[in-house]
Amino acid sequence: MDIEYYEKSNGRCPVLEFIEKLSAKDRVLVTRKIKLLAKMGLDLRRPHMDTLRDDIRELRIRTHHGQHRILHFIFHRDTAVLLDGLTKKSGPVSDAAIDKSIEYMQDYLNTHK
Repeated sequence: MDIEYYEKSNGRCPVLEFIEKLSAKDRVLVTRKIKLLAKMGLDLRRPHMDTLRDDIRELRIRTHHGQHRILHFIFHRDTAVLLDGLTKKSGPVSDAAIDKSIEYMQDYLNTHK
């Protein structure tokens, strides 16, 4: 599976900005998990990946600093478009985070018709 990073119209990439703010150890773990997604594609399941709602999926990375999530969607069944990242303490991913990723997904789809 191909991996693509969503880029906003102003050139900023939310998921890369999230990854850059992580500790060096956590960056390595997140990068490994993204490579696993590239290798396994749609065959990747829980506990590594889960579907949230409205085609938004979460890549799940557990570290000593918390549970990181990379929100993404699948484009044309062969590309994972990484939209945003977050660190959560407990409970489900917030509706606000999912809604923001849906907004990013719609923007991506509008520019890749």
